[in-house]
Amino acid sequence: MHSYSRCWIHLIWGTLNREKLLNKDAAPRLSRHLAEYADTKGVYMKINYINADHVHALIDLPTNMSIEELVQLLKGSSSHWVNANRILPGKFAWGRGCGAFSVSESNVIQVGAYIAGQEEHHRVRTFADELREFIERHGLRWQNEKSR
Repeated sequence: MHSYSRCWIHLIWGTLNREKLLNKDAAPRLSRHLAEYADTKGVYMKINYINADHVHALIDLPTNMSIEELVQLLKGSSSHWVNANRILPGKFAWGRGCGAFSVSESNVIQVGAYIAGQEEHHRVRTFADELREFIERHGLRWQNEKSR
């Protein structure tokens, strides 16, 4: 018997210390790498967008993988790829943790459009403001990293 699922996850993760390192040259290259790498691992990534200091990705979570395993796979492979290919000067790393938010099938198109519109969206809102809004909208408690 085969396993079937459709479990859309909107993942968000940031650069170490939320530094704006992913410039206009690096971002599209990293975006392509993430999509291609996900595909080689049997992960369907509908869309991703690389901002200067964070990533958004809409992914159908495979039945054989936890969210934590998926995030480790994507963050680990992509930081290794950035460093091995010298995409940026110095050593690149992602920050701790991520945001993972479930998306109903009826909202996939809207979330995809939201991710595609990141450049315009971040002309008026910071990553910290955006993440705080996501956390509050999903009934979670915001933990300021600097207060830990």
